[in-house]
Amino acid sequence: MAQIQLKLFASLQKYAARIPPRCEITAGARLRDVIARLQIPAENIRLVFVDGRRSSLDTTLQGGERVGLFPPVGGG
Repeated sequence: MAQIQLKLFASLQKYAARIPPRCEITAGARLRDVIARLQIPAENIRLVFVDGRRSSLDTTLQGGERVGLFPPVGGG
């Protein structure tokens, strides 16, 4: 098994309490599948960064990545 470092920001932090900072994944898994397993609703995620680069939920992970997830941002 491989691991990723997962950081949740803003309103997504409510899911962080049940998720370890280093998450076990299967190498080759899509981020979409990882968040589904962790029970984080994909519709609540607007921005995805993998190793500091903008990515998508369809990004394939191999292990060792740093993943940041951000919700939609409101303001005015």
